[in-house]
Amino acid sequence: MKNIILKTALLFSVLLYSSALLAQKKNPVLLTVDGQNISLSEFEAVYKKNNRDEVVDQKDLEEYLDLYINFRLKVREAEELGLDTVRKFIEELKGYQKQLAKPYLTDKSVTEKLIKEAYERSLKDIRASHILLKVGPDALPKDTLAVYNKIMALKKRAAKEDFALLARKNSEDPSAKDNGGDLGWFSVLRMVYPFENAAFNTPSGKISNPIRTRFGYHIIKVEGSREAQGEIRTAHIMIKTGKDATEEDVAKAKEKINEVSELLKKGQTFEDLAKKYSEDKGSAVKGGELPKFGAGRMVPAFESAAYALKNDGDISEPILTDYGWHIIKRLERYSIPKFEAAQKELSAKVAKDSRSQMSKISVLNRIKKENGFKENRKALDAVASALDSTLIEGKWTADAAKGLKETVFSLGKKTYTQTDFTNYIVSHQARRKPDALNVIMNGLYNQFVNESLLAFEEDRLPAKYPAYKALLKEYRDGILLFDLTDDKVWSKAVKDTAGLKAFHSKNKDKFMWEKRLEAEIYYCQKDSIVEPLKKILEKKAKKGTPTPDEILKQFNANSKLNLRVEKDKYEAEDEEILKNVKWGKGVYGPIKDGQNQVLILVKEVLAPTSKSLKEARGLVTAEYQNFLEKEWIAELRDKYKFKANRDLLKQIK
Repeated sequence: MKNIILKTALLFSVLLYSSALLAQKKNPVLLTVDGQNISLSEFEAVYKKNNRDEVVDQKDLEEYLDLYINFRLKVREAEELGLDTVRKFIEELKGYQKQLAKPYLTDKSVTEKLIKEAYERSLKDIRASHILLKVGPDALPKDTLAVYNKIMALKKRAAKEDFALLARKNSEDPSAKDNGGDLGWFSVLRMVYPFENAAFNTPSGKISNPIRTRFGYHIIKVEGSREAQGEIRTAHIMIKTGKDATEEDVAKAKEKINEVSELLKKGQTFEDLAKKYSEDKGSAVKGGELPKFGAGRMVPAFESAAYALKNDGDISEPILTDYGWHIIKRLERYSIPKFEAAQKELSAKVAKDSRSQMSKISVLNRIKKENGFKENRKALDAVASALDSTLIEGKWTADAAKGLKETVFSLGKKTYTQTDFTNYIVSHQARRKPDALNVIMNGLYNQFVNESLLAFEEDRLPAKYPAYKALLKEYRDGILLFDLTDDKVWSKAVKDTAGLKAFHSKNKDKFMWEKRLEAEIYYCQKDSIVEPLKKILEKKAKKGTPTPDEILKQFNANSKLNLRVEKDKYEAEDEEILKNVKWGKGVYGPIKDGQNQVLILVKEVLAPTSKSLKEARGLVTAEYQNFLEKEWIAELRDKYKFKANRDLLKQIK
């Protein structure tokens, strides 16, 4: 009997050893860093993720392996310093972990249905009005019922009375007093999901049944529907007025926008005029270009004028909105794309929308079913008995529930006790309106259950999904690397002013100004001012006066658009217009530049010279960072033992 046991044990050992050898042969160790093994497959996955080329270049692999060794050495140093135990790191990693887990905590089939529904609705625009009576999501049943009865009474009246007048008098939406409840045209993903459902499922001219959202109860009158207009991309030139503008302010802004409009008609480019004169600074730098938009995204006056433009490139007359005067240029009109083309963008929008809760609910139900969720309502009632009015004030303590330690619910082999729940109540309570204690507790209990279910499933994700485990490790190493590199290289280069000065002093020849011109460039919008201006500049070349500001004041007396000036020290490649200059003192031009005539006054020709630290700080800092990193990597390569089997790289196909 003893021999049989020994033979069986020996056979089992041989099988284990053979399996280990087979696994090692299939996935050999490519790299060892301070005793930590990195397999060929792990390196290959990282390499292919960052290199999309179909053909694997061996030289490129060798270079990437060296970079990867540096990466592993830095991570090892971070671990040695204990950075992976720091609270800041742990909390940051948890945040990323939550984000990475999201795709695994959604029901794909439910999400796909929501995306398809959203696409179908994107083919239509709806115009609707509504009446809102406010009631909070956690309101007491009696309060909810009272508001429901009021909204039902209004629905009956709306069948006979003018809806807009009814909205002005009764709706608790503040805008209703001005717009009679009219929300204008909108499409999918513009309203909260329950409201959207009611609007898209109610026929034109009809009034919906009361619908509840987080704002309260609504009745919705659908004024009409139309084929979706699609999205449009525009640019604009804007002269601001603002809501508090006087009639005089509006008139002055109109005078200015009309002057710009005349320049457009004379042939000046929209983009140049937007950069010069538009008071919407965010879009002005881009030639007036705005992000594309669809129905309901802009104020009605702007939207109507934009969609009225028939062709790409068409430009509107000046129009007035609440924000000011605009001239609008149509850049591109987009028809509704095919589902396949719209799917990715819709998927991202659905994920951020309240409708994504439907997918979450499906996942919660699945987790309950898979893990045998069992609930003990008696234990929950005992917790309810321990609550008092201090919970409404957000000051309840768990002292009254000291002896409560029974299981409230279980999930698989894990139990969640009354103590777990009362601790949750203490940490999540807040001062609130007087509500029934059971309403508050039920809300907190549902949160506790849902968060516990998701946390339970999240803990199991690394074992269930290898791709998730690998990605989580990648983020962990990346955070460690960032924090340590910031300390050793990036922030150090910025904060170490003495080191930066010394580095700049030793490497001045790397930071040089090429030959430069100190010049003033005058852009003349009117041909009639070119010759008078040239005479003034020729005198200035000898005497040094007048100043550019004095010249601008003289020539822009009747219009701010006549002349503009730029002054600086220029290298040869800085300005295209300087290619017309012979790199000597004097006045050059006029030179034709689009709609402008240009005169250039060259004051000095500056010989090549090294840049001061102030002038080259960005470049010097970047070079200093490279220097610090090279020194640091050299230290790490001396500090830690590492070994790479480079012959294995040939196996990567």
